[in-house]
Amino acid sequence: MIEIRQSPLKEPPIFNAFRTALLRDELLRNGDFRRYWSSAIINGVGSYVSALAIPLCAVLMLHASPAQMGMMGAAVAMPYAVLALPAGVFLDRNRKLPILLTSKAVQALSLLSIPLVWWLNLLTMEWLYVVSFIAGSCAVVGGGAEVVFLTNMIGRDKLTDAQAKFTATDSVARLVAPGFAGVLIQWLTAPYAVLLNAIGFVVSIALLRNVTASDPKPPPSDKHPLRDIQDGIVFIWRQPLLRTLAWASGCWHMLFYGFGALQVIFATRELGMSAGMLGVAQMIGGLGVLVSSLLLKPLTRRYGPVGAMLTGMGLCAFAYTVTPLIPANLFGYPLASAMVCAAMSFFLDCGVMLFLMPYTTMRQKVTPDAYLGRMVSTMRFLTVSVAPLGALAAGYLGEHFSVRAGLGCVAAGGIVLMLLLALSPSVRQKT
Repeated sequence: MIEIRQSPLKEPPIFNAFRTALLRDELLRNGDFRRYWSSAIINGVGSYVSALAIPLCAVLMLHASPAQMGMMGAAVAMPYAVLALPAGVFLDRNRKLPILLTSKAVQALSLLSIPLVWWLNLLTMEWLYVVSFIAGSCAVVGGGAEVVFLTNMIGRDKLTDAQAKFTATDSVARLVAPGFAGVLIQWLTAPYAVLLNAIGFVVSIALLRNVTASDPKPPPSDKHPLRDIQDGIVFIWRQPLLRTLAWASGCWHMLFYGFGALQVIFATRELGMSAGMLGVAQMIGGLGVLVSSLLLKPLTRRYGPVGAMLTGMGLCAFAYTVTPLIPANLFGYPLASAMVCAAMSFFLDCGVMLFLMPYTTMRQKVTPDAYLGRMVSTMRFLTVSVAPLGALAAGYLGEHFSVRAGLGCVAAGGIVLMLLLALSPSVRQKT
């Protein structure tokens, strides 16, 4: 009897290459980090859909004015003024993972309410203000828990590598999600497109429930919460780098939220861009995120984290300056204007990531574990709590003068801020 022996199937080379890369990368060998990273990718895709769908709900369906768009932007940032300081104490006194999971559940429910009330013909700008406020609240509490949980899970020495990975996958999400969102919005209408983000939060909860990293409850504190809040503020004030990053990031957030309050109105009403065209423009922005992920490490090696941060701030200022100068029919073609707008989205997104990633890493490296929660929340209070002023001011200028005038003021502020930060003594010592 002849025995027929089957040779083992050979795996495709791509699988071997993937396995080799996985074994070489210490972070990727960590199963908890892979789950955390997968959760971040899913939430990133969903957030880009909502970032396009919710403003379009306001502008196209509810016919929001510039002032109302400013109020919606302010509603997102307002929780940083109200909740950031107590959230820091709360985080330093409790386990982080349950807080993280709860915040994602609340956010999923708030997003699910948008298509429901639209179906019931009850959607109003006031409802979007509430949803925006809930999203900001979850970002304050749950976002702070994410930052601290990640730092405890992988250690400070791997933060730059982790941020580079997050930026790379975020760029892919930014490339795919907005175009997908544009199709969804035109097919299902904007309120129902938000469902994708809500479903993403549910999947994210399922992934993070399987994380096995140690998340011990901090030892009980006998200090009054107000004393802990005071200690967090004093710690930042006495640290020159954190003090400088606080005022610089605060000004940056005011400008960024001011620009965001007018961006969709400018694109749709001044340039005549459709939802699909806006989706394509944001996809081009995703290329900017991808480029920033490739530039982050070499820029940091050559010029330090401060140099990378200043580069990002300069790119933001460039995008702020050029955007209000785009005519409605460049060279007689509306499509040419839309293409320039998309290019500015590329520079802005690249600049945003090159600013935020070094900023986040620098502040965590100089903060001891006992202060991490309070530092993150206090910095958010000091920086993002002023963002409503930028959104409201831009909305006021757009309402009483013109949308271009509001964007022009944002551009002037971006240039001045970049120069002030470059000349700051504590920053120059770090370069």
